[in-house]
Amino acid sequence: MNRAVAMGAVTFVALFLATSAEAAGTTREVHGSADAFATAGVVLAWAVLRAPKEDDTAVVIRIDADVQTYARVEVVGKDPFTQREERLQPAIAVGGPFDLKAPRSRFADFPRTEIRLWRSGSVPHDTPPDLVIYYLGVPDTTPEVAQAGDLDRSLSTRIARARGESARSAP
Repeated sequence: MNRAVAMGAVTFVALFLATSAEAAGTTREVHGSADAFATAGVVLAWAVLRAPKEDDTAVVIRIDADVQTYARVEVVGKDPFTQREERLQPAIAVGGPFDLKAPRSRFADFPRTEIRLWRSGSVPHDTPPDLVIYYLGVPDTTPEVAQAGDLDRSLSTRIARARGESARSAP
């Protein structure tokens, strides 16, 4: 009997602490699972813009965050072993969709990409982000295109598809 009471108390304390941590505004981390991804308040898509020289090939991430949900966004590349960071996009106010372009070679040194989002307009270094969408490398399914027009069509189409799929799966 004492063991059952102790287990019940431990379970209650664990649930209380988990609820308290969530209420305190802890960062929610989500693993971006594909080259097009949507979650509440943000949709994004990846593409590779090929160039004649591999050194000029770029990875492009279109980030479309809802201005009613998120106020600020920042994108950081991280080395998961040393925790060294490289800011790809300093924190900016969300103002609609934008494309982040980075050399493909950058992903060798900083394979973890974090898209950090804040609900309030507070300065990011003062407050942890509300949401972090992270990727480990460039998604395997990321399409490669050779022309800027093809890039825009690919990103726009996949953003719309991810947004639609997310809306259909929402409760």
